Amino acid sequence: MLPAEHRLADGELFRLASRRGSRCGSSTVVAHLLLREGQGPPTVGFVVSRAVGNAVVRNRVKRRLRHLARERVSSLPGSCVLVVRALPAAGSAPHHLLAEDLAHCLDRLTVRG
Repeated sequence: MLPAEHRLADGELFRLASRRGSRCGSSTVVAHLLLREGQGPPTVGFVVSRAVGNAVVRNRVKRRLRHLARERVSSLPGSCVLVVRALPAAGSAPHHLLAEDLAHCLDRLTVRG
């Protein structure tokens, strides 16, 4: 489970990160990273639409992504905001492919950012 301090709950920050943050995509996810000024832990939010699958599939994808993000949250810069959007292919992708795609996106974003 992703600790509460790292969960993104502010809708305005979701929109801001999605529209103005750096973006990197793969076959299963698109990651948006917004660097912010100030102190605080990095926060992570997830977007999993109905295009990914039914409720069971969407919740499974969210659980997998939360688990993967928890492992990588310590490597995120400062008080950044990360939004991970699952693409339809994420619903049928094996766990290792989601892990590789998220790692690829985060590596590219943190080098760029």
